[in-house]
Amino acid sequence: MILKNKKWSAEELDKARWEVLAGWPAGGEVNLEEAVEFHLNLPPHKVAVAKLAMGKRDGVTFAQPRAGVPLIEDQIELLRFLEKSGADFLPTTIDSYTRQNRYPEAQKGLEESRAMGRSMLNGFPAVNHGVRGCRKLVQSVDVPVQVRHGTPDARLLAEITLAAGFNDFEGGGISYNIPYAKDVSLEQTILFWQYVDRLVGLYEEKGVRINREPFGPLTGTLVPPSITISIGIIEAVLAAVQGVRSLSLGYGQCGNLIQDVAAVQVLEELAEDYLARGGFTDLLLTTVFHQWMGGFPQDESKAFGVISWGAATAALAGATKVIVKTPHEAVGIPTKEANAAGIKATKQILHMLKDQPLTESRELEQERDIIRRETKAILDRVLDFGEGDMAVGTIRAFQAGVIDVPFAPSRFNPGKILPARDTNGAVRLLDCGNLPFDRELVEFHREKMAQRGREENREPSFQMVIDDIYAIGKGMLVGRPR
Repeated sequence: MILKNKKWSAEELDKARWEVLAGWPAGGEVNLEEAVEFHLNLPPHKVAVAKLAMGKRDGVTFAQPRAGVPLIEDQIELLRFLEKSGADFLPTTIDSYTRQNRYPEAQKGLEESRAMGRSMLNGFPAVNHGVRGCRKLVQSVDVPVQVRHGTPDARLLAEITLAAGFNDFEGGGISYNIPYAKDVSLEQTILFWQYVDRLVGLYEEKGVRINREPFGPLTGTLVPPSITISIGIIEAVLAAVQGVRSLSLGYGQCGNLIQDVAAVQVLEELAEDYLARGGFTDLLLTTVFHQWMGGFPQDESKAFGVISWGAATAALAGATKVIVKTPHEAVGIPTKEANAAGIKATKQILHMLKDQPLTESRELEQERDIIRRETKAILDRVLDFGEGDMAVGTIRAFQAGVIDVPFAPSRFNPGKILPARDTNGAVRLLDCGNLPFDRELVEFHREKMAQRGREENREPSFQMVIDDIYAIGKGMLVGRPR
């Protein structure tokens, strides 16, 4: 199939589904009509779209952790524990073998986990558990459950989990490729995710509401807001074309309150704009704020400080959902108790700030203006490159460096931009690479970094980048020399 941003026909999807479902025995368990009937009989409080719509209407910020273990019984126990701890949405985080479509290795890890009585995988191998196994998770809890993973090719994973009753699916053809893979082309993954989104669209046509959530943080390391927002909007447009009607666009915390609040606000504003340009005005659009994705302090008390700062920012930004971290981020896979502690700390902050809006200020408006101008420059150039086709334009934009994700492993990413913090901790650019910014925007970044250099009595350089990457783990936001 030639890559174009057009809706797949029923015949194209049907042909591709036969091939995908034949790729692993559990694919034979997928029965679309039976799955639709199961979905339609779920109570509204277990349907992600219904709950997100209520949260957006009432100005509620929901809390959701990350969590996944190999065995069904253990995953059910974990999810129930987190539900009792206050999680509004629950995750099922998928293991690394499944993310790479290595189902035989995932099966071996699953069998070893059963034999040894402890986890030998770093997540839940949903494809190996199949429709019947995954459905037990959906039936075991009383809140919506989302599939969280990191899979460039998530077609079979989507088939099985959606058939099982999951109604919230994360990822996208850019956000689950560029930050996760080295040698997978964007042409491949955009096609793979057109399949996923067309499958979601098929469910929608049968009356089943399913939410799709592009992965906002990308590499989670000093990603400029305009890059995050541009990719999120591109993935939203690509999904909407295939029939997706509920989108939660994500953003990863950078650390500066004003910049992060401005970014979430601009994300929603511009997403509505670019979706409307394509004629998509009849969908639910919500936002997801990811608490700090970089290095954490090893001290649990300090880690709670980072978690609480993320919770406060999510609340003040008006995000519909916040993805919660744990006080064990610096030491390994968290216990269920540590995960619960992160949820409780986050919910306390969310409740305290629910009725406290962030006062408008000149600084907030300036930040919104900068992010808006940068994002529109990128997206408009993408559309120019694709002659109106967002999929084609995205491929060409990456080739030209018009889109560039810092510190990404993909060889299809230019890797030319160099981000660092300004003196107030906002993420700026030491080097704008080939981003399509006008002279005024480039000068804005140059002056912000020069100002920091003057205050620290050093030339702006790559050393600032290194210092900033490790700063929060060392108890600060800006990596100043000691």
